[in-house]
Amino acid sequence: MGVSVREYARRRGVSHTAVRKAVQTGRIPQEPHGTIDPVKADAAWDSQTDPARKAAAPPPSMPSPTPKPSSSPSLQRETVPPLPSTSGATFNQARTAHEVAKAQKARIQVDRLKEEVVDRARATALVFKLARQERDSWITWPARVAGQMAAEIGIDPHVMQTLLEAHVHAHLDELAAIEPNFR
Repeated sequence: MGVSVREYARRRGVSHTAVRKAVQTGRIPQEPHGTIDPVKADAAWDSQTDPARKAAAPPPSMPSPTPKPSSSPSLQRETVPPLPSTSGATFNQARTAHEVAKAQKARIQVDRLKEEVVDRARATALVFKLARQERDSWITWPARVAGQMAAEIGIDPHVMQTLLEAHVHAHLDELAAIEPNFR
């Protein structure tokens, strides 16, 4: 059986305006005939309220908002399931996600200060520059060593340089076809 908005506010230890606002925003359910089921409303109120903003305890003149468990074992096992949230996440879940994101951001900032984080654009540019220097070194290599190699085996230096350049270019083309796997 439900109670009026004012009666629920008195039991909860809040103003009737706060209860009306909670009903209007969907934080607590209201029965079709306008009353409020205290058990359902308490469960919804508790699951969707910031724990830091909750009152420490209701004033001593107010009765406790939740019923005291009875000594009967059969009644102690019976619990009220939490109401599903309309947005898909309770306030506590959203708050937890927010706090985790803040912690991750703070960790990244600390890592940057310690210079343990690598700037992706700079790393990519550096790898590109190093790969370009290595490729250029290989392209000029046949011209530097063809004369010495040709003299050692007794062939024309131009023929040796042409053969070396052809094989180096073929090998560089094979290397260029390799797709990097970053995972």
